[in-house]
Amino acid sequence: MKAVLVTQFGGTEFLQYEDVEIPTIEMDEVLIRVVKTSVNFADIKSRYGKKGGKIPFIPGLDAAGYIEKIGSQVTSLKEGQRVIAFPKNGSYAQYVVASEKLVFPIPDELDFQTAAACPVVSFLSHRLLQNVARIQEGESVLVHAAAGGVGTTAIQLAKIMGAGKVIGTVGSKEKMKTAKESGADYVICYEEENFAEQVNEITNGNGVDIILDSVSGSVTENSLNCLAPYGRLVHFGNSSGADGNIKTVDLHSSCRAVLGFSLGTTRKLRPELLKETAQQVFPYLVNKQLEIKIGHEYSLCDAAKAHDLMEKRLNKGKIVLNVQ
Repeated sequence: MKAVLVTQFGGTEFLQYEDVEIPTIEMDEVLIRVVKTSVNFADIKSRYGKKGGKIPFIPGLDAAGYIEKIGSQVTSLKEGQRVIAFPKNGSYAQYVVASEKLVFPIPDELDFQTAAACPVVSFLSHRLLQNVARIQEGESVLVHAAAGGVGTTAIQLAKIMGAGKVIGTVGSKEKMKTAKESGADYVICYEEENFAEQVNEITNGNGVDIILDSVSGSVTENSLNCLAPYGRLVHFGNSSGADGNIKTVDLHSSCRAVLGFSLGTTRKLRPELLKETAQQVFPYLVNKQLEIKIGHEYSLCDAAKAHDLMEKRLNKGKIVLNVQ
């Protein structure tokens, strides 16, 4: 089969399109023929060796396709089913293997393009808002990196879940339109303005109830300057590569909380939680309440071009790779 391998840690020149053996399955696993997969920022971090692991390896977190073969102990799935999955050894390949616990049959009404784009961004956004931040009707939400795949999805889900004001921040003015089109009531370019000051102005000095932060560094630190009493700052990534410092004195007296979440850790330690998430997310996708913003498509052999686009922060919405 064809697959994209990271042959050395570093730049996109180390993404190689090669022939490899079709993987074998264990008793509790399934083999999936991949139709489409997507690019996530974690793939870039993995390419640089920031996620550990040994080279060569196949990058990629999620895939959509058909079940080709099931293990002897698999009871909830069958051959020929259309599914999305979180594979155990990367998704930039024509065939992948996944644990039964991390394979989700998709409704007939859901096309493969949307299915391939949705797993990380929709599952992550839903859990951030519902299970971690515990969003309540009418609460205000600030979404950092609002033009990206998670950002555009989280804005929509916040609205679906009853949020009042939804504010997005982006790194360049060119991305403001994308966040606005996703439903953000206000969009701030944090490279040109102090977003905390703008947020406080928008909220009449009250701040926001929920902040979704995947940037870290100074963005995390400044977020505390616009988080309302009893507010929740949810930290789920560090795309800036910098650490953010938070003072405990900023938390207890204001009844505010800083919460962490990792979809990767959840897949590893509590995969059963994602079955519940899938059941809640799929209806939103089928009835078009939630639209996964797909900004770019590439063939699998052009994965390096897709990585280059995302690494330069030029992508708007999700990037999908066509495998078949």
